[in-house]
Amino acid sequence: MTDQPELSADPAGDDAEKIQEARLWRADGWTARVIKNEDDDGWAVAMIKDGEPEPALVGPWTMGRDKKNPKPLDAGAFSTLVKTASEVLRRHEQQLHAMLHKSVLVDTDTARIAVTLDIVPDEDNPYAVLRARDELGEELAQVRVSPAFRLSKASAAAWIENEYRRPN
Repeated sequence: MTDQPELSADPAGDDAEKIQEARLWRADGWTARVIKNEDDDGWAVAMIKDGEPEPALVGPWTMGRDKKNPKPLDAGAFSTLVKTASEVLRRHEQQLHAMLHKSVLVDTDTARIAVTLDIVPDEDNPYAVLRARDELGEELAQVRVSPAFRLSKASAAAWIENEYRRPN
């Protein structure tokens, strides 16, 4: 046996190092690193998803029995940290999706029309796409608008009444 970290296959099929040390665990696409808390005398743990430059989660970490060093990472703690960090990322993605994708339903005299606004946050040229679909999902209209366009029932109804001409 050697002291080398064991290799394990990740879901993407690439070989990734699996590390299980007191202050560093890497497995299942995540790395947990116990770090000195810069704000006080305690310790923190940073959870980093593979391929990401910044931690998804940084939180306080428990002191060990000597009240000086951090408690070592273990399988149970790592599993809990992965679940928590995954939930943080999921909520962040949901919030981002909600900010970039809006929809309203507008009842007209003849139909119910779903109007959506999809913002494309391009660094150089951000824009949004305003779409109208009928109850069967057939696209009735699509126009490119400013990412600052405010979608509401009133603005959607005005767009429909204006025969889907590009709003100002």
